[in-house]
Amino acid sequence: MDEYKEKILKVCNASSKNTMMETLQIEYIDVGENFLVGKMPVNPSVHQPDGVLHGGAMVALAESVGSTASYIFLDAQKMFVRGIEISANHVKSVRDGEVFARATIVHKGRTTQLWDIKITNADGDLISICKLTTIALPRK
Repeated sequence: MDEYKEKILKVCNASSKNTMMETLQIEYIDVGENFLVGKMPVNPSVHQPDGVLHGGAMVALAESVGSTASYIFLDAQKMFVRGIEISANHVKSVRDGEVFARATIVHKGRTTQLWDIKITNADGDLISICKLTTIALPRK
């Protein structure tokens, strides 16, 4: 991985301190021209009562990765980002291991961004498909 990517990932991971991302143990692991990838462990702390990954934890992962990606591709010194809509379709359950969320930009407007976020397991099986809309607002 080149030095520029490592620097971006280091900043992304540092921004998770004392947040829900740290609580869920989300780690940003790859970044490219139009995407960001994060991973999250699947263990009892993110299970629903029947022992599978909770859909809310998957949505939190998706929104975390998508929103962080928005910051990367905007001028965070001048703008701040908020999620304004998220939808998720869960297609497979997971009991353990790790899940990976890859947020890819679909539309990058001046104020709104649309992200496609696919959550997969370690074998690459699709677990969930999410769509996130974010808005970039000027800092005052």
